[in-house]
Amino acid sequence: MKIVEMLRLAGLKLSQREISKSAGCAKSTVGDTLIRCRNKGVDYQKATAMTDEELQQLLFPELKATRKAEPEWEYIHDELTKHKTLNLQFLWEEFRANTPDGIGYSQFCEKYGRYRKAKGKSVTMHQERVGGETMQVDWIGDTPECIVDPKTGIKSEAHFFVAVLGSSGYPFVEAFPNEQQIQWMRANVDALEYYGGVPKIIIPDNCPTAVKHPKYCEPVINSAYWEFAQHYKVAILPARVKKPRDKSLVEQSVGWLETWLLGKLRNQYFFSFAELNLAVREYVNELSDKQYEKQEGSRRSVFEEIDRPMLRPLPEQRYEIADVVIKKLGDNYHLEYDGFYYSAPYTLHGEQLIIRATDLSVEIVRAADHQRVAVHRRYYSGNKYISEPAHMPANHRALYEQRKFDGARYRQWARDIGENTFFVINKILTNGPIEEQGYRASMAILQFSKTYGNYRLEASCKKACKLGSYSYTTVKNILKNGTEELDGSDKPTPKHANIRGGAYYR
Repeated sequence: MKIVEMLRLAGLKLSQREISKSAGCAKSTVGDTLIRCRNKGVDYQKATAMTDEELQQLLFPELKATRKAEPEWEYIHDELTKHKTLNLQFLWEEFRANTPDGIGYSQFCEKYGRYRKAKGKSVTMHQERVGGETMQVDWIGDTPECIVDPKTGIKSEAHFFVAVLGSSGYPFVEAFPNEQQIQWMRANVDALEYYGGVPKIIIPDNCPTAVKHPKYCEPVINSAYWEFAQHYKVAILPARVKKPRDKSLVEQSVGWLETWLLGKLRNQYFFSFAELNLAVREYVNELSDKQYEKQEGSRRSVFEEIDRPMLRPLPEQRYEIADVVIKKLGDNYHLEYDGFYYSAPYTLHGEQLIIRATDLSVEIVRAADHQRVAVHRRYYSGNKYISEPAHMPANHRALYEQRKFDGARYRQWARDIGENTFFVINKILTNGPIEEQGYRASMAILQFSKTYGNYRLEASCKKACKLGSYSYTTVKNILKNGTEELDGSDKPTPKHANIRGGAYYR
């Protein structure tokens, strides 16, 4: 660059003394350089068309032998891009280990900077924002201990969720006790209701509550977040890993909120998150109404003018916040959630299933196709196993139905068939020292009503009562032989040619 400047000034008819003062070098250096340029036929126009290296090699070829070795800059750049943990210091030390006479660290950094600039690696692309099109979401990194338990005095952290909208950067901020899945979902729902509409796209970070697998081309969205997107008909486009410019608006907002909002909250303590969020809303409204320094209006005015009209209306029904867990269905075809076990169809044994739990229900969905396979009322007390007979194989279902009965149910079932059936069942249940000992026999007798009908079972029990034999075997044999209508004390033996009679034995 100094050579080019010397030629430009020489073209303006300045003296060598004046050129040396302007170029910041000795007068003798100016004279030697201009002589070399004249001998090589290099003028100002030709010099500006050449690179620094080409010009130096042409005018000072003797310096080529003393030039220190440099690395392949494309390789250096590729290594820094592929391996995020590497830095220039490490790569320079590695380069010098293989090339002891190579350039020093300062030149290494300077020349790499030139390479990035020449190849366009340092430039950034302006991102055009369309009104109401995107909502960018993130968590503030700082988690101040500003919640105090009024009973114990123990302090706890507050985690701040931030959303900014469209071209206005209109912010929504809400504090939560943690950054778990259910808090993330509630924050997104609250943000949409705060804005009063739905954008086309939501851009989150690659946090686990939003993205299950952060792939570049096909990121896998977390199941709960996917259901949220289906409900609001919004696209989820996660930012690329370690690419903060993909969500630059929320990154900028997080920056000034950490300074401005947390600065307002410093040295303040709250007894609940509801109290904290009231203060947060007041401070954020104050910020939103603050006039821009370099343009007209405020974040709120730009939101009302540009963003709000472009938002789609909220659905009629608010999204029901659910805790979502993925588990594999085990051998007993029950999935554990919050200490209770909920059944799913046994045919799905070994498959990955999604538990979607709300305050009132537990829904079970196939992870493969998001089809619902079971729904149960959510339990907080009582029996730990909640089973649906339709989910069981036939043998398990029969045993389950049997175990559900108690003495009162057996007696009621028998009473519905008839008084004699009730008498037999009641005898069986009361004859033993423990009522439960008669459950199996009672079930077996009552099941005969499905095979033989209520009329025959009632008639068989009537005969068993006359015989004074109150047992499963007696009722079974009467039905099997069809003798429930026969009674030897009431009907004489019919006459027949094959009957010998009493005279035969005299």
